[in-house]
Amino acid sequence: MAIVSASGAGQQGNTVGAGGHIDAPGLRPFVMALFFIFGGITSLNDVIIPKLKDLFTLNYMQAMLIQTAFFAAYAIVGLPGAALVKRVGYMRGTVIGLLTMMAGCLLFIPASSNAIFGLFLLALFVLASGVTIVQVVANPLISLLGPPGTVHSRLTFAQAFNALGTTVFPYFGAIIILGGLANVDSSALEGVALDAYRAAETQTVVRAYLGLALALATVALVVWINRHRLKNEQHDQGSILAIFDLLRQRRFAFGVLSIFLYVGAEVAIGSIIVSYLSEERVLGLTDRAAGQLIPLYWGGALVGRFIGSALLRAISPGKVLAFNAMGAVVLLAISVSTTGTVAGYSLLAIGLMNSIMFPTIFSLASEGLGARAADGSGVICVAIVGGAIIPPLMGHLADVSGSLAIAMALPAFCYVLIAAFGIYARRGVAAAVE
Repeated sequence: MAIVSASGAGQQGNTVGAGGHIDAPGLRPFVMALFFIFGGITSLNDVIIPKLKDLFTLNYMQAMLIQTAFFAAYAIVGLPGAALVKRVGYMRGTVIGLLTMMAGCLLFIPASSNAIFGLFLLALFVLASGVTIVQVVANPLISLLGPPGTVHSRLTFAQAFNALGTTVFPYFGAIIILGGLANVDSSALEGVALDAYRAAETQTVVRAYLGLALALATVALVVWINRHRLKNEQHDQGSILAIFDLLRQRRFAFGVLSIFLYVGAEVAIGSIIVSYLSEERVLGLTDRAAGQLIPLYWGGALVGRFIGSALLRAISPGKVLAFNAMGAVVLLAISVSTTGTVAGYSLLAIGLMNSIMFPTIFSLASEGLGARAADGSGVICVAIVGGAIIPPLMGHLADVSGSLAIAMALPAFCYVLIAAFGIYARRGVAAAVE
């Protein structure tokens, strides 16, 4: 993201300490809140997918376009968003991101009025563009709010609040958004009746996102009032495109690939939870009941991140990453080879394995970059586009094979490569970047 802290003293207690970090403990709750917000909004896609899949009679690959529309924003907006934050600063950049998210929520109104799937995808893209800008701010800022020696632990702890959002939002989203799916079989409707059903049911989506728009406007106002909290903030004004030469470093490039694979695998699994748990082979639940179990997937990440923030102070991050990635592979194998409760809950337990992956990959990939560590975080942010590519590929596998279980081979392959990165990165930076 090419964002660096200034050297020199700040004001109002926000100073730059030794090692280039910002000595501003009062800002930590603010950054944690940002992680909570964009985590929760992202996880609502897992609830929206079965809703729109039913309303527009989509196959799995078409339904996964929801994730494509959302996560494509990271590739398209990531670097321009970083340039924007460099120009206006962290706090104002956050306000712009929050207002963009609010605009995306409000676009659900015309999307619902016209009951057109493409308009929903546009609304999700705008919403995700705001999320991208906010994440451009949050990731490097939490890295700067403390000494470099505890960055693995601090990033993992911050991601725990992200997981808290992904745990809370889907539970209430399933109640509000999926409640009507158990009452009507849309495949039995056609013509005027189908159009009327779509228009009526999309109103539940609108109400949910209007509530989010109001909340985002409130948060944006609070951040704007506090926009002067960071004094003497400076940014590297080098070319934003020059950061891609970092990919010549093998350790960093492998880490970027791992972020791509991790986000893609995590999002793909989260996207099919409702459909998978609804299968008779697994739990045979209604969409609403299955949706209310999504928080167990994200809740595992929440618990694991709090535990991981402590473990990473004592155990090699690379070893922890490799262990968790292979644990996810084992759980996937158990889920697809069993039935009933074991199949369902072993899939949900993958959330626990996912817990430390993003922050650990992020920090391991950034090690050894020196003054260019913040530039590296910009490239890593773009790699989150894995969430736009891997889910539809998994959906295509499910459509072609006629089995979600067979399609699980794709995220399993992703986790195997992530485990390989953990083993590779367990070595010292000098050995890995030579």
